[in-house]
Amino acid sequence: MMSTSPQPRPQHVAVVGAGMVGLATGWFLQEHGVEVTVIDRTGVAAGSSWGNAGWLTPGLTTPLPDPAVLRYGIKAVMSPSSPVYVPPKADTNLARFVAGFTRNATNAAWRRNMAALVGINGLAFSAFDDLTAGGVAEPTREARSFIAGYRSEAERTVLLEEFEHIKGAGQDMDFEVITGDEAREIEPVLSDEIGAGLLLKGQRYIDPGAFMRSLAESFVARGGRLETGLEIMGVEEQGTQVVLRGTRGWAESFDSVVLATGAWLGQHARQFGVKKVVQAGRGYSFSVAVDRTPHGPVYLPAARLAMTPVGDRLRVAGMMEFRRPDEALDQRRIKAMVEAARPLLRGADLDHREDEWVGSRPCTIDGLPLVGATRSSRVFVAGGHSMWGISLGPATGRLLAEQIATGRRDEVLAPFDPLR
Repeated sequence: MMSTSPQPRPQHVAVVGAGMVGLATGWFLQEHGVEVTVIDRTGVAAGSSWGNAGWLTPGLTTPLPDPAVLRYGIKAVMSPSSPVYVPPKADTNLARFVAGFTRNATNAAWRRNMAALVGINGLAFSAFDDLTAGGVAEPTREARSFIAGYRSEAERTVLLEEFEHIKGAGQDMDFEVITGDEAREIEPVLSDEIGAGLLLKGQRYIDPGAFMRSLAESFVARGGRLETGLEIMGVEEQGTQVVLRGTRGWAESFDSVVLATGAWLGQHARQFGVKKVVQAGRGYSFSVAVDRTPHGPVYLPAARLAMTPVGDRLRVAGMMEFRRPDEALDQRRIKAMVEAARPLLRGADLDHREDEWVGSRPCTIDGLPLVGATRSSRVFVAGGHSMWGISLGPATGRLLAEQIATGRRDEVLAPFDPLR
């Protein structure tokens, strides 16, 4: 179903933010014949899009506020070695976020919010296929194997139960229960500590950096304008136009504007009625040499580690750290990841790491993104996807581009109303 608003078709749209969500929105606006300028204060994929795991896993895309997170307890989440970390001194924004997150970390809220994600999860792969068909050269890769490894069968029951809940919400996840020996036979990078596993089926992955470069190149080749090194300082609605003001005295008018600034979304969206807190949930990654590169992603759920082959190296990603987005990389977090991975991997040179990275995922208190029109019919937002901006970015961009260009909002976007 579609809902319609009487908004004139825009001729020139600015998208602020050159991550996956922003660039995909700009690319799909081009499909509607719209002239598009994408603006970023740093460059393509400078936020959370570059160093993440690159998983395209709509079957695993669930709301971040999960009752299981609360089981860590207050003492645990304040430890820098915890997979989920909240600093002891929280600012006002973080305190509001933690309070709202806790309210949503119930079974009833999780089921409701999971049901809201099912529709867009089902569109994830087709949106990537549209990008490929339209000229994005970097491919998505079918996961020839996708192993979730556990020390014991008892550990494995947590994800099996989650799959049952996901299925109950109307979303399928195809998988096979396997032994630790079978997991090692498929992926020798797993150590003898792995005593049980799951073989996940029907998922994909990308090299995020390479894919984002390819998406940007396609956008520009199709006539898009990409402005980097330009920070937007003001967004003003003036009559039938939206004026953006940036550093270096830059200013320009557009018919419509999309704010896709990730963890910084609230900076300009708040004045247009978007009151939801967007908190940086910082993730870390690094790459290591391995004796045998896996055929596909490897997941260590108990250690909260996601691993992906990128070239001839293994990218190790993980952690959820609720801190300010611009804070420096914390080496204690890298050390915690290394120590969690060390006993579970074989032939991985964890002491000689490259590409150590931290990026800020934009998280909302209910785990649902903010996508659609604001109080202004000319200012839109697209963000708040938490860990799923890579998986859901193209589907988000396709749906939002249709809404901006035609005035018709697909009902899939209804639960993500930025004014909710």
